[in-house]
Amino acid sequence: MAVTRRQFLQRVGVAGGAGVMYGTMGALGFAPAGAAAATPAFTPPKASDFTLTGRSRKKVVVLGAGIAGLTTAYELGKAGYDITVLEARHRPGGRNWTVRGGTKETELDGRTQRSTFAEGQYMNAGPARLPQHHVTMDYCRELGVPLEVFTNSNAQAWIYDSVSGTKVRWREAKADTYGYVSELLAKATDKGALDAELTGEDQERLIAFLRSFGAIGDAASGYAYTGSGRRGYTTDPGAGLQDGEYAAPPSVADVLARGAGRYFSFEMGWDQAMLMFQPVGGMDRIAYAFEAAVEARSTIRYGAEVQSVMNTQDGVEVTYVDGATTRTVTADFCVCAVPPHIAARFRTNLPPGVQESLAYAVPASTGKIGLQYGRRWWEEDEDLYGGITNTDLDVSTIWYPSYGYNGRRGTVVGYYNFGANADAYAALPHRGRLQKALAQGRKVHGPVYGKDIESTFSVAWSKIRYSEGGWVGWPDQTGREYRRLLRPSGNVYFAGDHLSHYIAWQAGAILSARDVVTHLHTRVMGAPA
Repeated sequence: MAVTRRQFLQRVGVAGGAGVMYGTMGALGFAPAGAAAATPAFTPPKASDFTLTGRSRKKVVVLGAGIAGLTTAYELGKAGYDITVLEARHRPGGRNWTVRGGTKETELDGRTQRSTFAEGQYMNAGPARLPQHHVTMDYCRELGVPLEVFTNSNAQAWIYDSVSGTKVRWREAKADTYGYVSELLAKATDKGALDAELTGEDQERLIAFLRSFGAIGDAASGYAYTGSGRRGYTTDPGAGLQDGEYAAPPSVADVLARGAGRYFSFEMGWDQAMLMFQPVGGMDRIAYAFEAAVEARSTIRYGAEVQSVMNTQDGVEVTYVDGATTRTVTADFCVCAVPPHIAARFRTNLPPGVQESLAYAVPASTGKIGLQYGRRWWEEDEDLYGGITNTDLDVSTIWYPSYGYNGRRGTVVGYYNFGANADAYAALPHRGRLQKALAQGRKVHGPVYGKDIESTFSVAWSKIRYSEGGWVGWPDQTGREYRRLLRPSGNVYFAGDHLSHYIAWQAGAILSARDVVTHLHTRVMGAPA
């Protein structure tokens, strides 16, 4: 059956993942050009804007000291706005939360945990990695937050398949999948199956690429894939005459059956491709750097639970509870940077459509557990330094720390899961989450996974007060509900990663906040002096 080039490439992608598809496109000379950096230009407001125009500095109350709220307060504060930030928690960062020794959290069901992680050990309960092209990196530079490499992809990590009960190294799975897909494509090309779609020159280019990409033989061998050192060695290369041995690969049917190719596209993702980074000492270093910069010019009130947000004739009025005391703050403008499904519960005089839009967002269930081990067995026993193991178990992924290499202890993220799997773990008591996570982890790593555990801490974001979800999504991000929150309702603006196309990333929160800052400042500058 004749196929178009598009159909041909789609089938390549289904069989071998995005890596094979893009490689094939490159070999044929029509791979897409690399995307240019496209972070929207941002001109921050300046104090001189007021001085030169004779306008008075306005007062702004910011709801939430997450990354969107902190960015808003930081940029407006630099220009001289009178800023008050109200935060219900007793720390900055919102979902940017690093669990360390002494961290205490009571979930919505009343169950409390207190972390006993050792000095220098931590788990990033929320965001844990930074792509190089995200605007978050610029703020780390500006705020003086030291960075180190985060190992997002590691050829030494594992892929576990529960159906067959087998695990393979990432490098082995990739070598075998790419090898067999290359063999099949080369054979199909050689037999004329693509004559109607590819020129002779195209076919030569494709086969040359496949021989290199898949480490396959020449035409005389039938382009056979027989394995190579790419898949790892049973006997490592060594001194003298020890040139190394590798096992023959399993059959093409077995390789395709384990479905490892579906994981490879992860490495190609715009926001997931290496290199990636993390702040030295934990992701909340960003939040605390923001906090210090904001408090140098403005006020952050912690333990302030917002109750109502009202537009008034002169601006806004926000009521909040501070302990047992109800307080009110007035301002010219309000920027609401709390999760929309939380903000939907505030008492307001905003139009019903705005409340409908806030409630339209759908919280996502996610969860993590940190396992502090007294011995870094993944490094000592498995030569595994950082990276992520992928599984089809309910733990989804297992993360190995990208810091403290060759130290005495280390903290593994025993699961980072989503949706129904996260809900199932959230429903368990803390000890139940631990037991289930260990039982699943033993399937991948064996008995060592349950030994030498010194401390644990689990997070079910659906049960974390003031968040009630790891992030939010939208049934429709083009409809009126989403669009309605992109503009102010009277003197109330909305900001957050949920109002960007970087949902669940700090960069989304920053870009949304800067958009609000630009629009608010433009409005102020356009008002009569």
